Amino acid sequence: MDERSRARALGVELGLLPPGPLNALTDVAGVRVGHTTLLEDQVDPTGRPVSVRTGVTVVLPGDLDPYLERPAASAFVLNGAGELGGLAQILEWGCLETPIGLTNTFAVPVVADALVDWTLERHPGVGRGLDVVIPAVGECDDSWLNDIVGRHVRPEHVRSALDAACGGPVELGTVGAGTGMVTYGLKGGIGSSSRRIEARRGGFTVGVLVQTNFGTLADLRFGGAPVGQRLVEALGTEGAVRRHHGSVIVVLATDAPMNAHQLQRLCRRAALGIARTGAYAAHASGEIVLGFSTTHRSPRLESAPVRASLVVTDVVLDDLFRAAIEATEEAILDSLCAATTVVGRDGHRAEALPIDTLRACLAR
Repeated sequence: MDERSRARALGVELGLLPPGPLNALTDVAGVRVGHTTLLEDQVDPTGRPVSVRTGVTVVLPGDLDPYLERPAASAFVLNGAGELGGLAQILEWGCLETPIGLTNTFAVPVVADALVDWTLERHPGVGRGLDVVIPAVGECDDSWLNDIVGRHVRPEHVRSALDAACGGPVELGTVGAGTGMVTYGLKGGIGSSSRRIEARRGGFTVGVLVQTNFGTLADLRFGGAPVGQRLVEALGTEGAVRRHHGSVIVVLATDAPMNAHQLQRLCRRAALGIARTGAYAAHASGEIVLGFSTTHRSPRLESAPVRASLVVTDVVLDDLFRAAIEATEEAILDSLCAATTVVGRDGHRAEALPIDTLRACLAR
């Protein structure tokens, strides 16, 4: 990832805590991210042009078998005009049991089915003596740019993302599940960031990955600066104006040993990071946060009646809360900075963030 296409390259203040080496979700050891991007033009049997602007992003929650070792997890819904498959079970049991999939609204069943297949390949007894699985799949509506009715995401695209999942730098912007997304009236997509807690506080990392598809341009705040209205004036447009305010999915990971209750508190703070960019959780928006810990687990097959577990104490929670807020804010801004202009369905256009114009607005 070119560092010039990231928010901090503009020199704005993005919090007090330092980012990890990659400034990405994958700074949390073992976490892997994979994308499949579908960006092509087709013609249907009637001769009608079809714009495919969509994809799949997957997150593997650490170097573990999610079905057997089940990382602790929780979630928070700020406004629910969106969907995260598996949410009820995550909140009830406090753990994940599959990789996390992100895609468009109509592709949720395909991604869920592929994640079930992925689990069955590793554990043929699932559903035949072993517990069934409920996949975790989040969605945003990319129908402004993508021919969503065509349902172009296929099982092989999910498998490709799973096979490609790796640590290291995370590709951002117009990629994977972010391919057809529009954010603050501009081209959005995938963003990621991380924060490190100093060693005397445990040396923990909090990483965030976002799928952004929300907001109106006039509301945009960049590093705290209310640049949105100035961008509207400078560009002479409100950007890609849609009928609704869209959605954002936040995936939050940490290597801090946190139980489900602590993780839900952490997820709530990520919602404050969304708000820092100018969002106000509009009536028709969906802001959903899913968080997990790679070091606090709930083994599926344990037989002991009692299990001792280590969790962080209250003295470190404030640092973790701050990390979640700062990383979420920066990840959202990175999704804008890294995205490229896309023309899609019916000629709809989502422009990339005009960096030079933004610099001028920030300077004012």
